[in-house]
Amino acid sequence: MAIKRSLSLLVLLFSTVLSGCAGGDADGGSADQEGKTTITFWHSMTELTGDAIAEVIKAFEAEHTDIKVNSVYIAQQGEGKNEKLLAAVAGGNAPDVAYFDRFEVATWANQGSLTDLTEFAARDQITEDGFYPFAWEEASFDGKLYAMPTSTDARLVFYNKEHFEQAGLDPEVTPKTIEELEAVAEKLTIKEGNRFKQIGFIPWYGQGWFYGWGWAFGGEFLDENGNVTADHPKNIEALTWMVDYAKKYNIEDIASFTSSQGTSTMDPFFTGQLSMQVSGPWTVSQAKKFNPDLKYGVFPMPTPTGENHTTWSGGWATVMPKGSKNQDAAWEFMKFLSGEKGQEIFSRISGDFSIKDKVNEQLGYKEDPIFKEFIDVLPVSHARPVMTQGSLYWNELASAVDLATRGKGTPEELLKKVTDNVSKALNE
Repeated sequence: MAIKRSLSLLVLLFSTVLSGCAGGDADGGSADQEGKTTITFWHSMTELTGDAIAEVIKAFEAEHTDIKVNSVYIAQQGEGKNEKLLAAVAGGNAPDVAYFDRFEVATWANQGSLTDLTEFAARDQITEDGFYPFAWEEASFDGKLYAMPTSTDARLVFYNKEHFEQAGLDPEVTPKTIEELEAVAEKLTIKEGNRFKQIGFIPWYGQGWFYGWGWAFGGEFLDENGNVTADHPKNIEALTWMVDYAKKYNIEDIASFTSSQGTSTMDPFFTGQLSMQVSGPWTVSQAKKFNPDLKYGVFPMPTPTGENHTTWSGGWATVMPKGSKNQDAAWEFMKFLSGEKGQEIFSRISGDFSIKDKVNEQLGYKEDPIFKEFIDVLPVSHARPVMTQGSLYWNELASAVDLATRGKGTPEELLKKVTDNVSKALNE
């Protein structure tokens, strides 16, 4: 991998660049002439989130006059950001705190690159209470806490209300079951020959990743013993439904449609070519920017029974990289950002959902007709399987969906292969 090949060079580079920041006191920390402890915080936030974290830091420093936060922007370019952090950890020049994708916490904790926060949390009586369960789960690994959750999201189905009206559907009555979803999608689809003028729905398009549909059908991806269960019977049922959908509308015609689509102003949902799509809360701000006249709504991902609606969520956290020289001060900052005051400031300015239900309610998200639907589903949302091979599992599932919908293997065969491949990698 690129990380391994360039690690030696990066260690040398960052050891040189960061050595000037490594001067510390007798305890390994750094303090200025006024007795303040300075902590270094690496992040990749810009625009609204950049403004939000700046205000959080200002509020934190006002309450903690003995701590200064040196905020350092690290551009996120492919593997570059992680490469820099990995090199800094290896070179003994890690930042005190880093903003981190929760999806990667397990992998980094397993390789010994993160500081165990369990004792810090126990000392200050911080538990999962008040956090959404999936966020706390994703911040932990092997029974220990390695990150403090900071923000989250969810996936719902966005739909074009005008398309509903034009098809003779009530825009305030949305599908709850898979059968209802199929019926609505059929009425919304307009096809001329092998070309879609308008397509009602594509299950795997946008944020329609297989995790979401597997859980919607009642499947599981990891059992209580940590065994991979990609070929869970309900997961097979979900993929079989997707295969049948691909056959009904012709996968090649669907592929021609999706390959011709763009993003931003050319997103098919914003251009009126796609009536429904699975997406996240960021679509709200995008709609305001790219099609402010769009009349839309959202509804939970349908299930076979029309009950037990769920979703999956990702999000960010702060971590204390191995080698942090100012751990007590770093913990205070992490705790503040994930606490109610820090969360209120950050979420209010950034527009991101808080990982605390109480804060989301305080910010009025439950009063907004769109955001309310997201907030209501968060308590039952899932985190992607917490494991050291999370990225492999994700890619294997994506490949299985692609192959299955193109008729290159049965759902049973392909999902069994995913289970075998990921299980093998976990045991190596």
